[in-house]
Amino acid sequence: MAAILLVGCGDLGTALATRLVAAGHRVSALKRTLPAQPVPGVDYRCADLTREAPDLAGATFDQLFVILTPGARDAAAYQALYGDGVERLATALTGRVGHWFFVSSTSVYGQRHGEWVDEDSATEPATATARCLLAAERRLAASGAPATAIRFSGIYGPGRERLLRQIAAGAAVQYDPPTYTNRIHREDCIGALELLHRRALEGRPLAPVYLASDDCPAPLGTVARGLAGALGVPPPPPLAGGVEQNKRCRNARIKALGHRLRFPDWRAGYLPLIAARRTPAPED
Repeated sequence: MAAILLVGCGDLGTALATRLVAAGHRVSALKRTLPAQPVPGVDYRCADLTREAPDLAGATFDQLFVILTPGARDAAAYQALYGDGVERLATALTGRVGHWFFVSSTSVYGQRHGEWVDEDSATEPATATARCLLAAERRLAASGAPATAIRFSGIYGPGRERLLRQIAAGAAVQYDPPTYTNRIHREDCIGALELLHRRALEGRPLAPVYLASDDCPAPLGTVARGLAGALGVPPPPPLAGGVEQNKRCRNARIKALGHRLRFPDWRAGYLPLIAARRTPAPED
């Protein structure tokens, strides 16, 4: 049985906590506020890392998962959480964590011409928010304990249907030149975190960075047309201009560990979501 702390326990953290408890681990979770529906068996603690260091009374943890969600998608919010907050966390827990896991993003890559990227590609973030994420990765890597960053591409799934809403609303999409979209279903995110957790617990080596995305980077225009057809709405109108990022994410490193995707491409993941939208809710 391992002692595991989840810092941030929203959608992904709650799902991971549920599985860790079921596996017999001692699980704690640090959140800004207590959840309305706590996971049975999880010891919840309250702290706002943007304002204060956590008070964990000298506890030690075999593994710590940092799965944070900023209150806004701007540079100030990201700096407060991923800059100041991660610094407070790392300082407070120096020498008390066996292995850090940090949920990051493929936004740390700044490539713009459809290049393939992997864990060894240059990280030159194009936005201030992505620079905050990369700085947090580096801060935990310098914590004195093993640290692994997991760079997820665009996460979708139940409750994460932003692209479907945009297409249904007729938002414009860039078709020419093509811009690639990289996505991963939330279930495959949780599977990746479980896999890394198990390997670390078994004492097997882990790389400092893993890129987690599905097998099929695809032009956004192709995806948008396909989803529009499945939704029964017109294809989105064309958007003129360029984009800040345009890359294709390669997932070979994490798949070499044995990661098996339940949803290997956008069709496998999005079409069931669309079908679920059309299924009438059961009557009481």
